[in-house]
Amino acid sequence: MRHAGWLTCLVTLAALVGLNSVALADTPTTATVRLGHAAVALNGPWRFSTGDDLRWAAPDFDDSHWETVDLTPAPGAHDSDVGLPGYVSGWSLRGHPGYIGYAWYRLRVTVESDGDAPLVLAGPTDVDSTYQLYVDGKLLGASGVFAGKTPTVYSVQPTVFALPGSSATTRSYLIALRVWMDPLDAGDDSGGIHIAPTLGTKDGIDLLHQAQWLQTFKGYVVDAIEPAAFVLLAILACGLAACRTRDAYRWLITALLLTAWLRANQVIFFWTHAESLRAYDIVTAVLLVPLALAAWVMAWRDWFGWKPSWLPRVLLIVTLIYMLAALIDRPWFAPDASLAFKAISHFLVSGLRLIFAALYLWIIGYGVMRKPRWPAWLALAAACLIGIGLFAAELTRVGVPGIWFPYGTGVSRTQYAYAGFIVLLFALLLLRMVDSSRGARRLGY
Repeated sequence: MRHAGWLTCLVTLAALVGLNSVALADTPTTATVRLGHAAVALNGPWRFSTGDDLRWAAPDFDDSHWETVDLTPAPGAHDSDVGLPGYVSGWSLRGHPGYIGYAWYRLRVTVESDGDAPLVLAGPTDVDSTYQLYVDGKLLGASGVFAGKTPTVYSVQPTVFALPGSSATTRSYLIALRVWMDPLDAGDDSGGIHIAPTLGTKDGIDLLHQAQWLQTFKGYVVDAIEPAAFVLLAILACGLAACRTRDAYRWLITALLLTAWLRANQVIFFWTHAESLRAYDIVTAVLLVPLALAAWVMAWRDWFGWKPSWLPRVLLIVTLIYMLAALIDRPWFAPDASLAFKAISHFLVSGLRLIFAALYLWIIGYGVMRKPRWPAWLALAAACLIGIGLFAAELTRVGVPGIWFPYGTGVSRTQYAYAGFIVLLFALLLLRMVDSSRGARRLGY
């Protein structure tokens, strides 16, 4: 992490306070840990194997023929989303590119502690895509629902698991993690555990757990605030529509509400387990994204008062085709379909997005040229800012940075752009309300 914020220091403190020694035993999959009031990251090296067999959770299973995986992060490493520290590359960069499915991690840990303080384990906070935790062959918990042919994936959240108690000062555990990677998470650096689980006393793990949740909260709090601001702007636009009969704001209101839902949906997924990864993907990629693109083209059409009669019909056709192509393009839809079939749908989605971008730029460009006054230029700036979020994929493709980490917390390009847009649109709506009020006074209302 280039910026070492206070929260990273807190997490580091939680991992080191009270630590007397950490030493590897003779075998590469046994770690001996001596604890005071500490929390120690279990970086391994772990035994690792792709595939799936529930017998691999057993303490007496022979994993000597498995490969080893070291989860020790580079200094300052963090995830690319909210800035959680301790990030390492996934199995795609560790000899298993393109692999999707189950894999297992195993580590035997011997703990030497003073007293009989209960030991707990903080689960990994970054996993592609979900996991089950077994200790000494017994299932302690999971981040998803492992039922049916494939698990139901939810966001991986900071979670604490109590380890079996013992009065002995030296305790030994066989920790096994059964991991499933969903096709939606496939990528160049994907696969398995990215941040190692942490073992320690209850006090040490509680401190770490609070820090992890605080970092997760900070990473998405802007995505919770901005949708609220979009809803308030929609309410303001409703009030303006009620007092200005010559202007249409229904598409602006629709676009604001769709964008609010699009941003809030991310918060719902990462802060709660109310929505699975599959449901999140359908709502976002198949429904809300094409609807929001179409709504914003119509909103700026109405704003600038230039309304070609053919535009609604074209947008309807493009939006429906986009939805169908986006559905076919999803990795979980018809997974056995030919690569050519999937490639065509992906190409179609990319092409339709470019059509949306062309219509978007054409509407606002022509609108500004028709009324080249300073409010129109202000509207142009607002349209550009909301467009940064709408066409984020295209901007990333041409090399525009997508996220920054001020004070150790990830803030995306879209969050910055939408913050500026909220201010500008509020000013634009306020200007029109003032203009409407003056017009009403002139008419004697």
